[in-house]
Amino acid sequence: MDVKLKPFDFAQAAARAGLSVDGTPLAKTRAPAGPAATEGGNFQSAMTQALKSVSAQQLTSQRMQRELQLDNPSVSLEDTMIAMQKSQIGFQATVSVRNRMVQAYTDIMNMQV
Repeated sequence: MDVKLKPFDFAQAAARAGLSVDGTPLAKTRAPAGPAATEGGNFQSAMTQALKSVSAQQLTSQRMQRELQLDNPSVSLEDTMIAMQKSQIGFQATVSVRNRMVQAYTDIMNMQV
């Protein structure tokens, strides 16, 4: 059983959220209000999709580790190690985004009006 994992693409997730890789908003035209505007990519849907992707990578990594421990001949050590590293990198990127969001929220809440 050869499982091909899709790597977590942080740049693509940020672009879907309307942000550049460093977190600054991309300049874009305003979308018309209505159902078509909500179907497009917004930050919430991009984050939800990114979290689901990271969760799927972690589950795949755990399953491959379990299969390797049970001496399944169709799961190789190399593929398992790659899956583990991909899930770890995806998780670290997610935590980094979360930390930046919390810092931005804290900065906004500390602004004087």
